[in-house]
Amino acid sequence: MAEPADSTSSLSLSLSLPADFRRDDFMAFHRRDAQELSERVTELSLSKGLLWRGAPACLSMDFVADAVRVGLDADVPPQAGDAAALAAMARRMLGLTQPVAEFERAHHGHPQLGGLIAARPGLRVPQTSTPFEALVWAVTGQQISVHAAISLRRRLMQLVGKRHGGGLLCHPSPEQLAELEPEQLGQAGFSRAKTKTLLELSRRTADGDLPLQGWLDGGAPEEIAARLLALPGIGPWTVSYALLRGYGWLDGSLHGDVAVRRGLQRLLEREEAVSPRETEQWLQGFAPWRALVGAHLWAMQTAAAY
Repeated sequence: MAEPADSTSSLSLSLSLPADFRRDDFMAFHRRDAQELSERVTELSLSKGLLWRGAPACLSMDFVADAVRVGLDADVPPQAGDAAALAAMARRMLGLTQPVAEFERAHHGHPQLGGLIAARPGLRVPQTSTPFEALVWAVTGQQISVHAAISLRRRLMQLVGKRHGGGLLCHPSPEQLAELEPEQLGQAGFSRAKTKTLLELSRRTADGDLPLQGWLDGGAPEEIAARLLALPGIGPWTVSYALLRGYGWLDGSLHGDVAVRRGLQRLLEREEAVSPRETEQWLQGFAPWRALVGAHLWAMQTAAAY
């Protein structure tokens, strides 16, 4: 049977891009899963499955010259405010809300960091579509390689199986994850510790105890961090990474990140490894931009790493 004409929502808008926007970096972040079950990437376009007001949707971004055309095909009737919400989400995902020019003006003359800034002017950190997606990714990636984390993320979306009509899988909502049994996550490859953390995170988000989406409208990073650190299995690295990817907070200290420490070792031309404590102390000099410095250290190795 054909669906009623108003059962879907199709939105389209255009956003201007700064002259220094690094499109290839943005694409590399979304290209990490070679199987393309939830994101499809070409040189000039991104299609991503996601949930829009709880319904499957496909977000599209098509890059043209100094702008990006943003579209949304959602399996839900249109609603007032959808266009503004889509524009805000797209700007966050693209990193357009990040004041990177201020950071570059402050540190372009630094004897070590200045060279990284000159090599990658305009570097921004691509963000996930929602803070919940960022947190799930951060928990999934704890103490394993990016490749292994991508595999777990893929299995998680296949487990829930929420798919847009165009074929792309959508990242599950807190409510959907909260309904899973521990055995299901275990069979998908998640450790007992990660299973416990993901289920607790999902349940508290679903019942409103953790207003992750609401915090986008001005939540204080320190408050968010304190609330997240109270959850089992969530430590400083997970919080800093989630605040960076989910909220665009550029001052989390990523000193516990192996790739950040590897990049710092290379930057300092050290033969011996740089310890987390040394990395923390070195990054402290760049507050309130520590996470953005970490992204520059990631990017020394590969754009996909960050």
